[in-house]
Amino acid sequence: MRHLRSLKSSLALVVASLLASLTAIAPVYAQAPKAPAAQESVLSPDVAAVFTRMGKTLQAKEFSFRSHTTRAYTGDNGELLHISHTTKVIVHRPDRLIAEVTGDDGATTLMYDGKNIVLYSPEQKKYVSIPTSGTIEKALDTTEQRVGADFPLADLLKEDPEKSVLNGVTAGGQVGTATIDGLRCNHFFFVQAPDLDMELWLEDNDRSLPRRVFITYRSMPGHPTFMADLSDWNFSVHPADADFTFHPPAGVEEAPLKPNAPAPGGTQK
Repeated sequence: MRHLRSLKSSLALVVASLLASLTAIAPVYAQAPKAPAAQESVLSPDVAAVFTRMGKTLQAKEFSFRSHTTRAYTGDNGELLHISHTTKVIVHRPDRLIAEVTGDDGATTLMYDGKNIVLYSPEQKKYVSIPTSGTIEKALDTTEQRVGADFPLADLLKEDPEKSVLNGVTAGGQVGTATIDGLRCNHFFFVQAPDLDMELWLEDNDRSLPRRVFITYRSMPGHPTFMADLSDWNFSVHPADADFTFHPPAGVEEAPLKPNAPAPGGTQK
């Protein structure tokens, strides 16, 4: 998962800091080198078929889900600490997205209506707006480039989720099964070059939806990890286009976004 290759500040923390200082935000870790694309021969036919089903399911026009994530970050004394978030995501392809994030560092809402990305902090009572157009994938890339905030499960929302999730896989396959939220799931382990191990638990049915993700960053000090539990998948939602347009509540102000802000830590995608 490409968007999990860098352990950056969380979306909520980045936005809170951005609105407070209106300057570029330093990441927890610099971005790891981009891995090569996966080779078709890496996966067995049975495993490849499971991920093809997952990709087709996630290409649905409309759906929603929840995630609970825990990621590592570096404390002031170099210690490895962890931070958790719960996110509700609503997707309307190709160019509508809502992500409502709550966690240890506060709350943030990301909204994209096909014209503007809005990052809103209820506690700060401020928001930033980034003009853009195009797909959800492009909008999330723009958010990362402009304010240094990554959406850790972005690969699930790409135009080709199967390709994005398996990007860089060099070895691996199914290692077992597990029961998550009462559902039987297939447990997979993959090595993603050059320095990342990825575990995925996908439903053992014709949807093959992801239920858990666990990432280990082998080359980083302390071997930090990222974990996400996914639940409440709903493919019967029908949000209106107007639901994705941000209307500032009373007392909420727009904060100017510094133009052409440099990438955090000087890293480039």
